[in-house]
Amino acid sequence: MGSFIIQRFNFSSNLIVLFLLISQSFVIQTISHENNNPTAYELLKDFDFPIGLLPKGVIGYDFDPSSGKFSASFNGGCSFSLEGSYRLKYKNIIKGYLSKGKISSLEGVSVKLWFMWVNIVEVSRRGNDLEFSVGIAAAGFPVDNFEECPQCGCGVNCNGVINLQEQVRKFEEIPLVSSF
Repeated sequence: MGSFIIQRFNFSSNLIVLFLLISQSFVIQTISHENNNPTAYELLKDFDFPIGLLPKGVIGYDFDPSSGKFSASFNGGCSFSLEGSYRLKYKNIIKGYLSKGKISSLEGVSVKLWFMWVNIVEVSRRGNDLEFSVGIAAAGFPVDNFEECPQCGCGVNCNGVINLQEQVRKFEEIPLVSSF
Protein backbone atom coordinates (compact mmCIF):
# COMPACT_ATOMS: atom_id res chain seq x y z
CA MET A 1 0.00 0.00 0.00
CA GLY A 2 2.92 2.34 0.69
CA SER A 3 4.22 1.93 -2.86
CA PHE A 4 0.80 2.79 -4.27
CA ILE A 5 0.82 6.13 -2.39
CA ILE A 6 4.36 6.88 -3.61
CA GLN A 7 3.42 6.03 -7.21
CA ARG A 8 0.29 8.15 -6.91
CA PHE A 9 2.39 11.04 -5.52
CA ASN A 10 4.88 10.70 -8.39
CA PHE A 11 2.05 10.71 -10.92
CA SER A 12 0.52 13.82 -9.32
CA SER A 13 3.84 15.64 -9.10
CA ASN A 14 4.64 14.72 -12.72
CA LEU A 15 1.26 16.07 -13.74
CA ILE A 16 1.95 19.34 -11.88
CA VAL A 17 5.41 19.65 -13.46
CA LEU A 18 3.94 18.98 -16.92
CA PHE A 19 1.26 21.60 -16.31
CA LEU A 20 3.87 24.15 -15.19
CA LEU A 21 6.02 23.44 -18.27
CA ILE A 22 3.07 23.84 -20.62
CA SER A 23 1.98 27.04 -18.87
CA GLN A 24 5.49 28.46 -19.00
CA SER A 25 5.78 27.59 -22.69
CA PHE A 26 2.45 29.31 -23.40
CA VAL A 27 3.55 32.47 -21.57
CA ILE A 28 6.88 32.54 -23.43
CA GLN A 29 5.12 32.09 -26.78
CA THR A 30 2.66 34.87 -25.92
CA ILE A 31 5.46 37.25 -24.92
CA SER A 32 7.51 36.47 -28.02
CA HIS A 33 4.40 36.94 -30.21
CA GLU A 34 3.78 40.34 -28.62
CA ASN A 35 7.41 41.34 -29.12
CA ASN A 36 7.20 40.45 -32.83
CA ASN A 37 4.51 43.06 -33.44
CA PRO A 38 5.87 45.95 -35.47
CA THR A 39 5.70 49.46 -34.08
CA ALA A 40 3.18 51.90 -35.56
CA TYR A 41 6.08 53.50 -37.45
CA GLU A 42 7.20 50.14 -38.91
CA LEU A 43 3.60 49.43 -39.91
CA LEU A 44 3.55 52.67 -41.91
CA LYS A 45 6.73 51.58 -43.72
CA ASP A 46 5.09 48.24 -44.57
CA PHE A 47 2.39 50.21 -46.42
CA ASP A 48 4.90 52.36 -48.34
CA PHE A 49 4.67 55.44 -46.10
CA PRO A 50 7.50 57.23 -44.33
CA ILE A 51 7.57 57.07 -40.53
CA GLY A 52 7.36 60.86 -40.27
CA LEU A 53 3.61 60.83 -40.88
CA LEU A 54 3.31 60.10 -37.17
CA PRO A 55 4.91 62.39 -34.62
CA LYS A 56 7.15 60.97 -31.90
CA GLY A 57 5.28 59.59 -28.93
CA VAL A 58 2.84 56.95 -30.18
CA ILE A 59 1.95 55.02 -27.02
CA GLY A 60 -0.15 52.35 -28.71
CA TYR A 61 -1.93 51.38 -31.88
CA ASP A 62 -4.48 48.93 -33.25
CA PHE A 63 -4.52 47.50 -36.74
CA ASP A 64 -6.98 45.06 -38.31
CA PRO A 65 -5.27 43.53 -41.37
CA SER A 66 -8.55 42.24 -42.81
CA SER A 67 -10.20 45.67 -43.00
CA GLY A 68 -7.16 47.97 -42.84
CA LYS A 69 -8.69 49.82 -39.89
CA PHE A 70 -5.94 51.62 -38.00
CA SER A 71 -5.78 53.79 -34.90
CA ALA A 72 -2.86 55.26 -33.00
CA SER A 73 -2.89 56.92 -29.62
CA PHE A 74 -0.71 59.59 -28.07
CA ASN A 75 -0.36 60.81 -24.53
CA GLY A 76 -2.39 63.95 -25.26
CA GLY A 77 -2.77 66.08 -28.36
CA CYS A 78 0.15 67.27 -30.45
CA SER A 79 0.80 70.20 -32.76
CA PHE A 80 3.78 71.44 -34.75
CA SER A 81 4.74 73.37 -37.86
CA LEU A 82 5.56 71.76 -41.18
CA GLU A 83 7.93 73.57 -43.55
CA GLY A 84 7.48 76.69 -41.44
CA SER A 85 4.11 77.55 -42.97
CA TYR A 86 1.63 74.77 -42.22
CA ARG A 87 0.57 74.02 -38.67
CA LEU A 88 -0.56 70.42 -38.02
CA LYS A 89 -2.59 69.18 -35.07
CA TYR A 90 -3.04 65.56 -33.96
CA LYS A 91 -5.72 64.57 -31.47
CA ASN A 92 -4.79 62.06 -28.78
CA ILE A 93 -6.30 59.29 -30.96
CA ILE A 94 -6.17 59.24 -34.75
CA LYS A 95 -8.06 56.75 -36.93
CA GLY A 96 -8.29 55.71 -40.53
CA TYR A 97 -8.01 52.88 -43.03
CA LEU A 98 -4.54 51.88 -44.11
CA SER A 99 -3.81 50.28 -47.48
CA LYS A 100 -0.75 50.20 -49.73
CA GLY A 101 0.06 53.85 -50.48
CA LYS A 102 -3.21 55.24 -49.07
CA ILE A 103 -4.71 56.29 -45.74
CA SER A 104 -8.42 56.98 -46.15
CA SER A 105 -11.23 58.15 -43.85
CA LEU A 106 -8.59 59.77 -41.66
CA GLU A 107 -9.84 61.30 -38.41
CA GLY A 108 -7.95 63.27 -35.79
CA VAL A 109 -5.41 65.14 -37.95
CA SER A 110 -5.99 68.72 -39.04
CA VAL A 111 -4.05 71.51 -40.73
CA LYS A 112 -4.39 75.25 -40.19
CA LEU A 113 -5.15 77.02 -43.46
CA TRP A 114 -5.05 80.79 -43.11
CA PHE A 115 -7.19 81.33 -40.01
CA MET A 116 -9.14 78.06 -39.69
CA TRP A 117 -8.44 74.39 -38.95
CA VAL A 118 -9.38 71.85 -41.64
CA ASN A 119 -9.40 68.07 -41.25
CA ILE A 120 -7.03 66.03 -43.39
CA VAL A 121 -9.20 63.17 -44.62
CA GLU A 122 -6.79 61.25 -46.87
CA VAL A 123 -3.08 60.78 -47.49
CA SER A 124 -1.90 59.16 -50.74
CA ARG A 125 1.54 58.25 -51.96
CA ARG A 126 2.15 59.27 -55.57
CA GLY A 127 5.69 58.19 -56.46
CA ASN A 128 8.05 60.40 -54.46
CA ASP A 129 5.28 62.69 -53.23
CA LEU A 130 2.64 62.52 -50.53
CA GLU A 131 -0.70 64.13 -51.28
CA PHE A 132 -2.74 65.40 -48.33
CA SER A 133 -6.44 65.87 -49.04
CA VAL A 134 -8.85 67.99 -47.03
CA GLY A 135 -11.79 66.92 -49.17
CA ILE A 136 -12.17 69.81 -51.61
CA ALA A 137 -8.45 70.50 -52.03
CA ALA A 138 -5.13 68.67 -51.80
CA ALA A 139 -1.48 69.59 -51.43
CA GLY A 140 1.58 67.55 -52.31
CA PHE A 141 4.91 67.33 -50.49
CA PRO A 142 8.07 65.31 -51.19
CA VAL A 143 8.28 62.03 -49.26
CA ASP A 144 11.75 63.09 -48.09
CA ASN A 145 10.10 65.72 -45.87
CA PHE A 146 8.65 62.88 -43.77
CA GLU A 147 11.67 60.63 -43.28
CA GLU A 148 12.04 61.91 -39.72
CA CYS A 149 9.29 61.89 -37.08
CA PRO A 150 8.26 65.39 -36.00
CA GLN A 151 8.32 66.32 -32.34
CA CYS A 152 5.28 67.86 -30.72
CA GLY A 153 5.74 71.57 -30.23
CA CYS A 154 8.53 72.17 -32.74
CA GLY A 155 8.21 69.74 -35.66
CA VAL A 156 11.21 68.18 -37.40
CA ASN A 157 13.66 71.04 -37.20
CA CYS A 158 13.90 71.48 -33.44
CA ASN A 159 17.28 73.23 -33.43
CA GLY A 160 17.40 75.81 -30.70
CA VAL A 161 14.25 74.47 -29.05
CA ILE A 162 14.93 72.78 -25.73
CA ASN A 163 12.11 70.74 -24.33
CA LEU A 164 11.38 70.51 -20.60
CA GLN A 165 13.05 67.09 -20.16
CA GLU A 166 16.30 68.42 -21.66
CA GLN A 167 16.16 71.47 -19.38
CA VAL A 168 15.74 69.25 -16.30
CA ARG A 169 18.59 66.98 -17.43
CA LYS A 170 20.92 69.96 -17.98
CA PHE A 171 19.97 71.40 -14.58
CA GLU A 172 20.75 68.07 -12.89
CA GLU A 173 24.20 68.01 -14.54
CA ILE A 174 25.22 71.34 -12.91
CA PRO A 175 27.45 70.53 -9.94
CA LEU A 176 26.39 72.03 -6.64
CA VAL A 177 28.99 74.53 -5.46
CA SER A 178 29.00 76.07 -2.05
CA SER A 179 30.39 79.51 -1.29
CA PHE A 180 31.34 78.50 2.25
